Amino acid sequence: MKMAIPILVCIIIGIIFIGSFPSITSACSCAELPGVEEEFERSKAVFSGKVIDIREKRSLKGYTTKSVLFEVTNTWKGVEQSQIIITTGQGGGDCGYDFKEGEEYLVYAYESTMYGKKTLVTIICDRTNELGSSEEDLAILGEGQPPIEEVDLTDKQEGNGLYIWGAVVIAIGIVLFFVFKRRTRSNS
Repeated sequence: MKMAIPILVCIIIGIIFIGSFPSITSACSCAELPGVEEEFERSKAVFSGKVIDIREKRSLKGYTTKSVLFEVTNTWKGVEQSQIIITTGQGGGDCGYDFKEGEEYLVYAYESTMYGKKTLVTIICDRTNELGSSEEDLAILGEGQPPIEEVDLTDKQEGNGLYIWGAVVIAIGIVLFFVFKRRTRSNS
């Protein structure tokens, strides 16, 4: 019975700690999609590529986003490297695009602080689409160029810091467990 109390205290502290990170939500509302030329002009980067990794990340402000790593096939604007990382939301109310690992896309991205720090962002209100469904765009954009610089951004891909916090909570729980265990032995 004496062992159950410290374990219960650790669980409660862990739940309070993890639950103390607020989740920010917002509503997504898109007007009509812009034309290809207009979207090209406002974009910082336009490229086609295959999604090779998707990682969720959560900022201290409570934003949960996706960091999407692409292997670039062709580029029309702003991309010279063979890989690029784009940020998007989770989907639904935050306008995030639902990328699938292994799929190819035509991506229009712009610099924004929409999801926290300034990064290249794309959302469902942009013309970003699966490559196979982008015939109209490709006809107007013409033939892209392959990237000129070979890079590996796998190490730069940001992961979820929540796992670190989880490990910290577990470590604190273990320490508290042994402290309470030692106290109960010395009191016996």
